[in-house]
Amino acid sequence: MASQPLDPLDPYAYTSGRWLRRDKLERESRFITFDFDALCARVIECSHGAASIKSYEKKEGGFNRVFIFTLDNAKRVVARLPFKLAGPTRLTTGSEVATIRYLQINTSIPIPKIIDWNDNAATPIGTEYILMEHAAGVQLHQRWPTMTSEQQVRCISDIYQKMKDTAAIKFPVYGSLYMENSLPSSASQHVLEDPSFCIGPHCGPMYWDCEVGESRHYHNTAPNRGPWTTLLDYCDGLIDTGISRIPPNDPLLPKRPRYHGTVQEHLSLLQSGRTVLKKLSEDSRVQDAATPTLFHPDLNKRNIFVSDDDPTTVTAIIDWQSAAIEPAFWYADLIPDFAKPIPHPTLEDQLEFNSEQCAKVFNISTQFLTPTLAHPRLMDEAFFRPYRYCYRTWKDGAVAFRDELIHTARRWEELGLADICPYSTPTPEELAAHKKMYQLFLAAQELRSTLSVLLNTATDGWVPPEDWEMVKQAYKEYYDGMLEAVLKNEDADDDEPIRSENDLREIWPFDLELIPSKQPV
Repeated sequence: MASQPLDPLDPYAYTSGRWLRRDKLERESRFITFDFDALCARVIECSHGAASIKSYEKKEGGFNRVFIFTLDNAKRVVARLPFKLAGPTRLTTGSEVATIRYLQINTSIPIPKIIDWNDNAATPIGTEYILMEHAAGVQLHQRWPTMTSEQQVRCISDIYQKMKDTAAIKFPVYGSLYMENSLPSSASQHVLEDPSFCIGPHCGPMYWDCEVGESRHYHNTAPNRGPWTTLLDYCDGLIDTGISRIPPNDPLLPKRPRYHGTVQEHLSLLQSGRTVLKKLSEDSRVQDAATPTLFHPDLNKRNIFVSDDDPTTVTAIIDWQSAAIEPAFWYADLIPDFAKPIPHPTLEDQLEFNSEQCAKVFNISTQFLTPTLAHPRLMDEAFFRPYRYCYRTWKDGAVAFRDELIHTARRWEELGLADICPYSTPTPEELAAHKKMYQLFLAAQELRSTLSVLLNTATDGWVPPEDWEMVKQAYKEYYDGMLEAVLKNEDADDDEPIRSENDLREIWPFDLELIPSKQPV
């Protein structure tokens, strides 16, 4: 966590922030080795009427580095370079290009034109890239705070008028879109009616060995990345992905919380989960809610551009990386940031009027314009929660998915599911042990959320560079304050999961190197 100056225009290093957890690893995973001069030359070569680059901006998200070049003819060109953690090499870029082109042919969604692209890093530039025209207008997040309630409502309506076409497209299988002849011969693919496109392996990072600090292990299962022809096959993909995260042996380091569980516990839990998911997937209601659907994976204000003159008119929707064909219910509970109700800052237990209006318009718009997504949202979420947690047990801890299976088993008959739940309810002794571990898990989630709010950071510990020194100091102070509260809590009952410094350090979500233990040796 040592401090060092960051050059915001350094084209190779990540300079947009630091992390309170695995800072060095996080930044190294976003370092890109390439020839910046060659990229600039390619931008000019592809920009008719331009002879030079006047200036550039560098922007960075979670999965890409973006350069916005301003040319001497006043045109702007956007270059997108994926980080290694964005997904598999070549497939991630190839799928994004194919998805954009497919949508430009089959829908009216405004997406900036692709000028040039290459999914092969073995070029003079030395990295995969996509060059695009700059989106027309201004990002919605810049205009949103000054828009009237009526303008916000009309804008949301226009967003879903634009998005309704993609939600209505029928696809035969689940996976990611690619262009013909772009996949390696070893990859499975399903050719569409338009033979220029096919559906191939899912290129989302969860299915590949590219996530920061997480390895994949295929001693207990083979890679299973699709495409999947049925919901049952899709379930196998999720479970096999969960199994691939489990190492051969219980690791000694890094130390994990008690609720995490052993290798054998995870394997047994996922095998039970496989039978439950498959039984759920046989239900006609779940099948109806699992229509193979393509939708934007991150439809938030930063990815939406609106007219400079009229912020109710959407001019572009960007960032289609990792958009894939999923069961409709996978997208159904994603609530965009413009549709989330916000508590009123001064009136207790009331919501801001604008945000409440926006939430209502969002619900109406999805109901009438994207009914494929609205239908599963109206169903009991208990039908779908096991799908969302099964593939990440090694990351979350076994207790989280076990809790989902317990609740599913308890509600099996109430949900009207056929036969008997294949997951047996634990014995009273097992339930008592589970409850204790689950309380510790919940305490860990609450601690992460609380620290993120207090420190004004992302939940993964990301901090803007200008706030780094201040946050580091506050970080130590909050630890000391929380530890003092734990040690002085003499009224803690037997169910209190945090009773000592060891308990607090066990679930502390960020790095502890800067915080020496006060526990006596």
